[in-house]
Amino acid sequence: MTEDLTPAEAYAAARARNAEQATALAPFRDLYEFGLDPFQIEACQALEAGKGVLVAAPTGSGKTIVGEFAVHLALTQGRKCFYTTPIKALSNQKYADLVKRYGADKVGLLTGDNSVNGDAPVVVMTTEVLRNMLYAGSQALSGLGYVVMDEVHYLSDRFRGAVWEEVIIHLPESVTLVSLSATVSNAEEFGDWLDTVRGDTEVIVSESRPVPLWQHVLAGRRMYDLFEEETDHGGRGSGRREVNPDLLRLAHTENSRTYNPRDRRRGKMVREADRERRQRSRIWTPGRPEVIERLDAEGLLPAITFIFSRAACEAAVQQCLHAGLRLNDEAARLRVREIVEERTAAIPDEDLHVLGYYEWLEGLERGIAAHHAGMLPRFKEIVEELFVRGLVKAVFATETLALGINMPARSVVLEKLVKWNGEQHADITPGEYTQLTGRAGRRGIDVEGHAVVLWQRGLDPGHLAGLAGTRTYPLRSSFRPSYNMAVNLVDQFGRHRSRELLETSFAQFQADRSVVGISRQVQRNEEGLEGYREGMTCHLGDFEEYAGLRRDLKDRETELAKQGAAQRRAQAAASLEKLKPGDIIHVPTGKFAGLALVLDPGIPAGRTNGHRGFEHHDGPRPLVLTAERQVKRLASIDFPVPVEALERMRVPKSFNPRSPQSRRDLASALRSKAGHIDPGRHRKQRSGAADDREIARLRTAIRAHPCHGCDEREDHARWAERYHRLQRDTKQLERRIEGRTNTIARTFDRIVALLTELDYLRGDEVTDNGKRLARLYGELDLLASECLREGVWEGLSPAELAACVSALVYEARQADDAVAPKVPGGKAKAALGEMVRIWGRLDALEEDFKINQAEGVGQREPDLGFAWAAHQWASDKSLDEVLREADMPAGDFVRWCKQVIDVLGQIAAAAPREGSTVAKNARKAVEALLRGVVAYSSVG
Repeated sequence: MTEDLTPAEAYAAARARNAEQATALAPFRDLYEFGLDPFQIEACQALEAGKGVLVAAPTGSGKTIVGEFAVHLALTQGRKCFYTTPIKALSNQKYADLVKRYGADKVGLLTGDNSVNGDAPVVVMTTEVLRNMLYAGSQALSGLGYVVMDEVHYLSDRFRGAVWEEVIIHLPESVTLVSLSATVSNAEEFGDWLDTVRGDTEVIVSESRPVPLWQHVLAGRRMYDLFEEETDHGGRGSGRREVNPDLLRLAHTENSRTYNPRDRRRGKMVREADRERRQRSRIWTPGRPEVIERLDAEGLLPAITFIFSRAACEAAVQQCLHAGLRLNDEAARLRVREIVEERTAAIPDEDLHVLGYYEWLEGLERGIAAHHAGMLPRFKEIVEELFVRGLVKAVFATETLALGINMPARSVVLEKLVKWNGEQHADITPGEYTQLTGRAGRRGIDVEGHAVVLWQRGLDPGHLAGLAGTRTYPLRSSFRPSYNMAVNLVDQFGRHRSRELLETSFAQFQADRSVVGISRQVQRNEEGLEGYREGMTCHLGDFEEYAGLRRDLKDRETELAKQGAAQRRAQAAASLEKLKPGDIIHVPTGKFAGLALVLDPGIPAGRTNGHRGFEHHDGPRPLVLTAERQVKRLASIDFPVPVEALERMRVPKSFNPRSPQSRRDLASALRSKAGHIDPGRHRKQRSGAADDREIARLRTAIRAHPCHGCDEREDHARWAERYHRLQRDTKQLERRIEGRTNTIARTFDRIVALLTELDYLRGDEVTDNGKRLARLYGELDLLASECLREGVWEGLSPAELAACVSALVYEARQADDAVAPKVPGGKAKAALGEMVRIWGRLDALEEDFKINQAEGVGQREPDLGFAWAAHQWASDKSLDEVLREADMPAGDFVRWCKQVIDVLGQIAAAAPREGSTVAKNARKAVEALLRGVVAYSSVG
């Protein structure tokens, strides 16, 4: 209201408006139908002032607008802008958005799959592509003014995070960096590091969601608010949020009800138990169709239901179809069919049948779909497009959907707060909860978003409130030097400068900061040691010496007990090595205790499971059939005592461990043959401590010590034990301080020493071998380079080469010890065997140079599990045949093929040009793999 302003205020406001009109921000703001938020304006102004920016804001808050302003600035100034994303799907999406605004002539795309207009002033790319450009000294970097790093919090990723730090450290100083991150609790710390390595960087943090989020728990027929209505439901204000007392009472009542474990029995008894429990309780976990119907009735669709299992996502769609759910009217159904048929026109009918197209289409026509990594990428794209258009209203997805794809919903449903993390079932973290629920609430469409957690027995509303209330999580560096990184750095900067560069990593920055707190703890411990020393003072003599004797006695007894256990383990391992197929044994302990038939003795020929010292620590791992019809590979832990064959029987050649009928028949024969045999008991051996001279000497010395006769001996001993424990802890802290100082550089030194040993480096010189390694990016870069050096792949056909290269990229989702992977025969089999042999040599060398895989450095064992599928597909076999034999979802198959193609391209570039067939056959292998579903899947 200008009429209320004084003349001076009106003049100042007019000057401010004129000044803003003169900036690049003013015309940029006009490109949007909505006004910019304060944090967006602040970040854009900092960018225009020549500063780098770190923007940390919640999912869906519009932080990408800051990245788009960097694009706008670059075009205005006649400079280049690279827009990087962590995944190809995001790159494709952002490319499409920018082309729509600026035109195809000004925007390019570079991913592992696509190269479109790479010389354009604005190029969207995956972060790895930019890293490779920096190491190669690409001409495309000329004139680069801005780099946008979208989803920069990916630098926490254990497998790929190092790439983000490499880019940040190695970008030319003239480039302005725009870092866009999810809300993290240590944004200031990350900003301080960016300030150190990139220069003046403004940190802008926004914790306000553009659309308020309501949190609910759906229990039975009732939807409970998680927080009391009058408190801060949207996360916008600072009001304290109290958990809904009705929900607390419900949880207390339901979780205190008695539960009989026998209710878990299968069949009719379970159904009766469930019915009885429902009668006793008003509360139950609603079924999936019931949840969707409830959300539909309350106007809360479209919704994404997160289920942490691919199979469960597909099952959820089927359950909704069988329940007769229809979320689309006839007009929407016809529109869905039209879009789907148009997008899948290039896929042959025989492939559509293999891919389950018609069942998938039925779900889409009803407005219901699954979304997970096992789906064909083209199918996932279609689901995303239909969801954004409002033609799919219920999506059942794994958590991978939460990673950046633009698919906002009105509601998000979480079935459980526990997920499988690859090793165990673990509670989801506050960061994961925030990212998943961040999808709820569409800016400009919804007034509010809704996060719904389904009631499960044992649900703790307080714990859920903690997840919902902890809006941020810390950013932790996962940076580790690699072999490829080492040769590229030494080639560009020399060893000394490379070492200094690595010391500037965020990982070392965090490690150095953490040392300050540890040093303070050491000081406090030293003060405590003085007090404990006074408490153990004895008037009869030196109690510290006496306590040392007692401790030595205890340590010696423990050592002898361990030796006895080790001896028993060695005897048990020796007995396992004598087993033969057809031996009937008695497994003495463990989950599979009882009668068992040996199918394979499992004696390792070398290092075969990716862990050093397998042959020493794990020993033989016999594959057995138990009397309960289970085929399992046992470990030494199942045999604390020696085992011997009770009887023998023939294992039929036709026996198939995957066939239930085959297992049932053989287990029946096993019980008939040996079910009556008594396994007998193992006699306990005499303890080694009884005859040990050192123990006898220590006991005599203790009894002869003056302090042994002190009346307060045990009080002094307690103080001495505390002194010893605190002294031990203090030494550990001092070792941690030592270990965290220069950690990255020390790892780099060890890598350089190993590469020097293998003649990849000679001082600051990178040899021809090293230059080849510099072109190979990936987890098994050194193994690939050694295979090229030793000519392992010479003379292989394109299909055989594809099979071998697959072992460099593939990693099984779950280890399957029971069945060895099927591999192609002939030259491919010999080459795969040679690759494993070379890996064993490198593994031993890494052990010598103290390069530890557990710390994320080093070469894992090549996995042969995709070799057969890659060979068959490159040999022009049909999709139906390949997927059936591989027992793998189409999406996984396509993704692994794309990764094999990527590495084949690197090998084609790195292989010798003369006197070698590898480069030519690598290119032919790419052509052979890039067909059918692999070729027409634009997202990988």
